[in-house]
Amino acid sequence: MTSTPASRQTPLVSAQQFRDAMAELASPVTVVTAPDGRGGRRGCTASSVTSVSLDPPLLQVAVARTSSSHRTLITSREFVVHVLADRHRWLADRFARRDIDRFAGAGFTTWPGTDLPWFPDATAALRCLTRETIPVGDHTLLIGALSAVRAGPVQDAPSDALLWYRRAFHALA
Repeated sequence: MTSTPASRQTPLVSAQQFRDAMAELASPVTVVTAPDGRGGRRGCTASSVTSVSLDPPLLQVAVARTSSSHRTLITSREFVVHVLADRHRWLADRFARRDIDRFAGAGFTTWPGTDLPWFPDATAALRCLTRETIPVGDHTLLIGALSAVRAGPVQDAPSDALLWYRRAFHALA
């Protein structure tokens, strides 16, 4: 019995059907940042961040190939995932926009001893060493090995978590 590789099979649902179904899956909202290697900083809003392994601690970020930060994020040796609270909606919105300086006036600094862009007010900041990049469909999976974790200045209540659900930002109720 032979099977056809999934990449050559005809999709059973349309992209819009898939998008509509995925809108029912609540996801954490993060901002992922990295230095661009030329003294600049790049970053984007990401809701496709997932724990991959506890031993060793690994996570993955799905980065759209159309993102203006794609090249920087997948070629950087390190990156930071910032977990956002409800009070950071403005930041998530800013990092989802194009053709603006996403970092201007946003309160970013650098991770001590590095050139990594860091937002100290994030609920948590996860510093990652790039372990692997995997092209998949219209995204690239960025696999990071955690090298450090920093909690924000205030421990947010669970109800303060910022989520992406039904194509809008929400906080837990």
